[in-house]
Amino acid sequence: MQKRKSISDKDKLVWDDLILIQFQKMILPPVSLAFSYIEMPHQKEVKTESIISFLEFKNPDLRVAYPVCNFQTWTMDAVIADENTLFVENRFGTIEPDSDERANPKEIDLVIVPLLCFDLMGYRVGYGKGFYDKYLRETNSDTLKIGLSYFAPIEKILDSDEFDIPLDYCITPGNIYEF
Repeated sequence: MQKRKSISDKDKLVWDDLILIQFQKMILPPVSLAFSYIEMPHQKEVKTESIISFLEFKNPDLRVAYPVCNFQTWTMDAVIADENTLFVENRFGTIEPDSDERANPKEIDLVIVPLLCFDLMGYRVGYGKGFYDKYLRETNSDTLKIGLSYFAPIEKILDSDEFDIPLDYCITPGNIYEF
């Protein structure tokens, strides 16, 4: 987290653009429902807005969902948003859609997964509460799980366990990693 927070604003802008370029190189099946996140600027997360715009261009009827977290049960729902949806910041600084339309996890074609780091096997370190691993267990086995990272993978995440769900791909400014 400290490494990411030390990224300059200029480097972040350039790296976000390079990640988009890498994403545009991918050959993806048609996507009708994508699940993404809104970046938390104070965490210097990879910006997803341009990736979602590209997916919408390639898939004109695309519906997009964003996470709404329940901090009592440590679970989340994917909530569908559109251009009229209001987004609010929760008490933990996460931006969430103010909507009640829940996506069915079995209908999600692609998930853009936030992460702090990832390894050569596609396992990731998130923020430590297991929100995404719990949710990804509810999706289909063919749902694409794509991570975005400013940094190359580490060799192995030592504390992964049987509950962790690996990524299918992770995109960095210079590479597309497939697992």
